[in-house]
Amino acid sequence: MSQTFTSTNPARPSEVVATLPIHTAADVDSAVARATAAQRQWSRMPVPARAEIIAAIGGVLTQRKAELANLVSREAGKILVEAGGDVQEAIDMAHYIAGQGRNAWGTVHPCEMPNKFGFTTRHPVGVVGMITPWNFPVAIPSWKIFPALLAGNGVVIKPSEFAPQCCEEFVRACTDAGVPEGLLNVVHGFGDVGAALTVHPGVRAISFTGSVETGRKVASAAMEVGPKLVSLELGGKNAMIVMDDADLDLVVDGVLFGAFGTSGQRCTSTSRLVAHNAIVNELVTRVAERTALLQLGDPLSATTDIGPVVTQHSVERIHQMVQTAIAEGNDLVIGGAPAHIDGCEGGAFYTPTILRDTHRNSYITRNEVFGPVLAVMEIDSFDSAIETVNDCEYGLSSSIYTRDVNQAMRAVHELDTGIVYINAPTIGAEIHLPFGGNKFTGNGYREAGSRGLEQFSETKSVYIDYSGKLQKAQIDNRDAIA
Repeated sequence: MSQTFTSTNPARPSEVVATLPIHTAADVDSAVARATAAQRQWSRMPVPARAEIIAAIGGVLTQRKAELANLVSREAGKILVEAGGDVQEAIDMAHYIAGQGRNAWGTVHPCEMPNKFGFTTRHPVGVVGMITPWNFPVAIPSWKIFPALLAGNGVVIKPSEFAPQCCEEFVRACTDAGVPEGLLNVVHGFGDVGAALTVHPGVRAISFTGSVETGRKVASAAMEVGPKLVSLELGGKNAMIVMDDADLDLVVDGVLFGAFGTSGQRCTSTSRLVAHNAIVNELVTRVAERTALLQLGDPLSATTDIGPVVTQHSVERIHQMVQTAIAEGNDLVIGGAPAHIDGCEGGAFYTPTILRDTHRNSYITRNEVFGPVLAVMEIDSFDSAIETVNDCEYGLSSSIYTRDVNQAMRAVHELDTGIVYINAPTIGAEIHLPFGGNKFTGNGYREAGSRGLEQFSETKSVYIDYSGKLQKAQIDNRDAIA
């Protein structure tokens, strides 16, 4: 009998959500073999027919939305409204990717020879390995699985050990909707299982979402064993610029949602507030007053604004980072301590925290916290704001609040991030636009949108010569053509 591990509720760690098997390298072998066998037939199915099954998954998820949202809340700690959004994102993705099944699959190009034309098409890579995080335990698997299936691939997914049951239920919805047996497989466990999947010779592509440190290991290990497509979606240190002409009522709402939504546990969470010195005092005061009113508590309660972080280890790590920031001379405005909630004994709660007088080289402004911590930085001009935001090894998301359309458009061009928001926080990406970042945030691939298919398929160029004779491209024969 295989060993097992438990998934628990981060708000009440004594509550076991599920007990899952700890898989081995041999189990990964079996999963890849099943995916390989099923993929052969799946890839022969017309693309629109695959799309119909993906659309059916969206229907099943819609029927089960309330049940899945409850599970996301219990296992990942999201408040119910955010958990529902997690599931809705997967529903939206199913319908969007299904629509791509009747979209262009390539491009047609004129050729330099007469009676000849060329076109491109896309082909599946075979079996795709996926390693997904806990913070969007339904949405992120949907970003990866649906495009991979539409492209004609088999899939083996290793979800985070902190939200494995969410992935189990998501995959069950896929199979109940008609995904063929063996095509979509789940393996559970810890880092060694992810490593076995990464280096498996039968896996032709790896898609990883997680930390920069682990992403580097995944990329290195994958490339050592042979050519693989490797797509990485890594960390963020996202900044919101607030200029002196900004609508502060709108800004305060945006800061609260961007910094403390999902307890700051989004890769796009607003963790740096880069505010003009003419308005920074008023802004910090107003944000702190609103922060003090936020209710920490059971994510299943309708009155809760902020739920737990994922583990007690996260609480300790976040607190250590805050203490380091204070020791460096950064001012603690509010928060800065673990919290104990009645009815949630042992829960992993951390108070929403604001630190002020941070600067570009502060520890707290250069390292991803992945918790409800906001670092406030002062600037005196638009140019210094852009320089401050870009002076960071991450480049996922950024935003600017201003009434000046010229400044807004300059920010779009000058901010070195994959996502830019105008008069909105750094979170809230929609599924029909590409998602991803620059610098250490990733390796150039984008998820979601029409570009989501690119990481799970390969381009094939096709030339058709109907001249009935040998024609030599790249040979100086223009006189003959004329």
